[in-house]
This record gives sequence, C-alpha cells and structure tokens, in this order.
Amino acid sequence: MVAIETTDLTKRYGDVVAVDGLDLTVESGEIFGFLGPNGAGKSTTINILLDYAHATSGQASVLGYDSRTETREIRKRIGILPDGASLYDRLTAREHVEFAVASKEADDSVEDLLERVGLADATDRKAGGFSKGMAQRLSLAIALVGSPDLLIFDEPSSGLDPHGVSRMREIIRRERDRGATVFFSSHILSQVEAVCDRVGIMNDGELVAQDSIDGLRESLGSGSRVTLTVDSVPSLDSIRSVPGVTGVRVDGNRVVVSCEADDVKSDAIAAVQSTGVAVENVEIDEASLEELFESYTDSDDREVVEA
Repeated sequence: MVAIETTDLTKRYGDVVAVDGLDLTVESGEIFGFLGPNGAGKSTTINILLDYAHATSGQASVLGYDSRTETREIRKRIGILPDGASLYDRLTAREHVEFAVASKEADDSVEDLLERVGLADATDRKAGGFSKGMAQRLSLAIALVGSPDLLIFDEPSSGLDPHGVSRMREIIRRERDRGATVFFSSHILSQVEAVCDRVGIMNDGELVAQDSIDGLRESLGSGSRVTLTVDSVPSLDSIRSVPGVTGVRVDGNRVVVSCEADDVKSDAIAAVQSTGVAVENVEIDEASLEELFESYTDSDDREVVEA
C-alpha cells in the first residue's frame, strides 16, 4: 500500500505558488526524507497532508484516505511530531502522554514510552521546566502513542543533543522495522542520509528529485570515486574499459577512478589489481547528500529524477 500520494498538488497564496503540481509517492514501510531549502514548499505540503491547509488544486491521500475529506480516519492511524510543538506548562510528562493515550483509546504504557525517549527520570516533572531537547523528546513520545501506521516528523532532531539524535535515529529505524512508514523533513542532511531509504527534494515549490541516495548519485553522475595507492603506475586502458567507469587519472602513485554507481567500485579495484601492480591502500569517496542537495537545488531547470 502507498502511505502518501499526491497528484498534481498545488497550493497558491495569492500570486505566490507554494506548491506547484506535486506528484509525490511514499511507499508503505519506508523511511522517506523530505528535503528542500527554506520556502521550498515542504511545510505547506505537510500541512495539506494533515488538513491544516487546503490545496488549491490536485489530490492528496494518506494511508489510502483523502486528506481533505477523511481526516478523522487518518488521525487515528498516524503520529505527528510538528516543528516547535506546543506543550502545556502545568502538565507533567506523564499527564501529557496519558492524555494522548486516552485520546487515541490506546493501551500503551506511559512509563515505557517515556523510557523509550529518554525521559524516565522526568516522568512527573512539569513540562514548563523542560529544556528544548526534553520538550522534543516528550513530543516524540506523544507521537508514538498507539503504534501509528505512519509517523510524520517535521525537524525531529530540533533541540536534541548528540545522544538524543542517536536515540531518535534508533527509534525511527525500529518503527520502520515493525512496519510503520516514517516521513520526515530535516535541514540536517547527514541525519537524513543515515536513516532514509529514499528522499524527495523540493525546490521553489516543485519536486526536483525522488529516489534513493545511491539513485541520486547515479542520476547526477556523482557515484563513487575510488583512490588506489599503488607501487607503480599501471596501464590505464583496461581500467577505462570497465563498464561504469567514467574517468581515470593518475596523481603521483595514486590512481583515481570515478564510477557512475556504487556497484562499479569492486570492478574498478579488480581492474587495477589485474594489471599486476601492488595495491597498498584503497579509499572510497562518495558524493554526500549535502552535495547532491546542492546540485538539485542550485539548478532552476533540472527535471525531476524519480526511481
């Protein structure tokens, strides 16, 4: 089943087009990173999915339900962690989660949820005294109530220290492993790269890429660069002839081979070894998600790349 699907989704605010003809598909059971610079249309899209805003035209469905007309069915099945979630200062962490459990008619253990997000020692503290990171952890616990089929997170690591970020990643992976779909936006691209199965990149209201990170590398010709330190410079012809090798150059006693995709790396290394030289060291350098993001968002006329 498709967890999220939009078709020609458009949202205008007067003369400003916030979302322009968005065709987005998020498969059930995947971790999907939703990326884009400020003003790209990410938050507007999430608001439409949650019926906080209405599209000017087009369609959006969540877990098979129309996001405009079947909101109640959607809310029963999702967990939401909004950016800058508001808490009640006078309520304790326990009371916040108890309210969420009652609202969803769930049977979760409040203590287990707070332990899971790292707030076991603050169960009976009032949220008004929480740091930003603690408030974010509590909001996460609330989102997890009822074991949702879909989790929608907007900047989930906001305010978290490195330990909290690590815990967040672990929770996201475990939710995916139990069969949930996780859809989240973040400006911290290294965190997206660490957990996502696929990403979608928005720019100026349009979806400019939708693929796995390896797929984006391949589409841009930004696969892997393999640098081999050798005892002598080999003949380069056999290396250049390897399918998927896009370039070979020599830098002193190092042979640098550019590959269009990850699965070409081992063939390139084998080709160098087959020349009879001794390989003393191998370094592999891949285009980071940050580099890919910049490539897609810096171009005004790049067509959407989709798996």
